[in-house]
Amino acid sequence: MCDNANNTGKIFSKPETGNGAEAVCESMLGPLLARLAPLRGKSFLKLLDFSESEISDLIELAACLKKLKKARVPHRICEGKNIALIFEKTSTRTRCAFEVAASDLGMHPTYLDPKGSQIGKKESIADTARVLGRMFDGIEYRGFGQEIVEELSAYAGVPVWNGLTNEFHPTQILADFLTVKEHFGRLKGIRFVYMGDARYNMGNSLMVGSAKAGLDFVACCPEKYRPSAELAEECGKIAASSGGSVSFSSDPYEAVKGADVIYTDVWVSMGEPDSVWDERIKDLTPYRVTLPLLEAAGDSCVFMHCLPSFHDLGTDTGRLINEKYGIDCMEVTDEAFESARSLVFDEAENRMHTIKAVMAATLA
Repeated sequence: MCDNANNTGKIFSKPETGNGAEAVCESMLGPLLARLAPLRGKSFLKLLDFSESEISDLIELAACLKKLKKARVPHRICEGKNIALIFEKTSTRTRCAFEVAASDLGMHPTYLDPKGSQIGKKESIADTARVLGRMFDGIEYRGFGQEIVEELSAYAGVPVWNGLTNEFHPTQILADFLTVKEHFGRLKGIRFVYMGDARYNMGNSLMVGSAKAGLDFVACCPEKYRPSAELAEECGKIAASSGGSVSFSSDPYEAVKGADVIYTDVWVSMGEPDSVWDERIKDLTPYRVTLPLLEAAGDSCVFMHCLPSFHDLGTDTGRLINEKYGIDCMEVTDEAFESARSLVFDEAENRMHTIKAVMAATLA
């Protein structure tokens, strides 16, 4: 965890060792869970459903639980509960984060891979939700349309958590914001620039999260890759209340002036056909994150990415793209990805701590 002179509270300072850190976190767990009591039994489907203070408290709880884990203090506050993990789209970070977080909280997770359930195939979503809701205390869903996770929540009778849909990825944004707060000591006023295709789950969710938490969000992309006008308008209204802002740019070097964070994601989302690569590479190569772009933003600017990333030729996809198009990286260069400015693996770890906070707040 990055220590920073601007950190304003012990909860976001460098992890301590020994009884001091344990005492601070244990004394804070109770009050944090009490503040989050209205979330007990509630699903976590998209950040639009939550207030600025609830999002802030979830991040605080995640930081507290992270300190307890680093200090090896047991926190099995959901002892004996069982959760189902439905994965219609596979994932390394999301699966591992939910499974380790569940174990740390004293719960048993059951993993259902794309072939492990009949959801939407031989059994309706509503019927699946009612069956699983009788057997489990909570359900995670990672897959396709937002309407699926919303329907699961409507029928399950237990909390349902969105591990990713086409439209939103709320647990990732909590991890991103915990990482930002660890590094800068604050969220409000952070200039957060998202580069690339901003129409789907990451662009949407970062815009919503920034509007809720008071960040200055900039989507830098060609106009046709911007989030929907309806969602952008809603986020603009939210940002006006939180002290943040939402804006758009098609000029990378103009957009990153004064940026604290430059963020990107893969150019082709999970489930999209390979045929879109021609268009995306042509349209989005000017928005690739490079070390000169990071340097143009300023000395303190950091790089973030939700992973996985095509920054080199270490993947099958990367090698295939290299053979066809002659490029050795896509959304970010290896030089930028591996630079000292990169916080990508802090983000990856923080998936576990923030997912743990969501489960604890809704189940404990």
